[in-house]
Amino acid sequence: MKLLPDWLKNGYLKVIEPVANWLIRRGVHPNSITIFGTLCTVAGGVIYATGHISTGGWFLGITALFDVLDGTVARRTNRSSTFGAFLDSTLDRVADGAVLSGLAVFYALNPKHHSVPMMAVCLLGLIGAYMTSYIRARAEALGMDAKVGLMQRPERVVLLSAPQAFFGLALNGLILGTIIVILSVTAWITVVQRMKFVYDQTNDRAARAPLPLPTEKSFWLRRRPKNKTGTRP
Repeated sequence: MKLLPDWLKNGYLKVIEPVANWLIRRGVHPNSITIFGTLCTVAGGVIYATGHISTGGWFLGITALFDVLDGTVARRTNRSSTFGAFLDSTLDRVADGAVLSGLAVFYALNPKHHSVPMMAVCLLGLIGAYMTSYIRARAEALGMDAKVGLMQRPERVVLLSAPQAFFGLALNGLILGTIIVILSVTAWITVVQRMKFVYDQTNDRAARAPLPLPTEKSFWLRRRPKNKTGTRP
């Protein structure tokens, strides 16, 4: 189950197609798009921290297209690379941290909307977002694709921009607080879903065939002197 339907994602890709064509014609490197998009997201987090929630939402919503454009441009110009994928994934974590940290700072410092519980919810959401990404990366290292769960990155980007853009601090910040709670809860639900997925996959593998044991001796075994007579000491 996904929060964003495929038809909405495909429609968004068609909308940004002219921008991708413009960038390709001018020879813009995909890594440059990735870095610029991350800087925009960090700026959006700063805007949130200063209390301009609606402005930050619009800014993040508009500049979120760079999060998709880098991959699109890379594929269409045959510039996809291992380092590019690594850079994109790494800077995505910076972007997530900037936005949720900005909201945490807002709740910590804003005199009208100061709330320690909401600051804690923001931090829990941040940890959940990092855990979601880490579990998938660790699963891929083990040969599994754990791209499952409610709260994946596109859904997280939408929840961190669209409602804030349209509602800001409406109802005395109730809508903003509700969105952050939903984001944090669904992030941790996704963590559980991905952990269960990996657990099920590893159990299936164990049932089919045992994992091969390492053939190289450990450091201590290598240093252990052999018995010259061939018998046990």
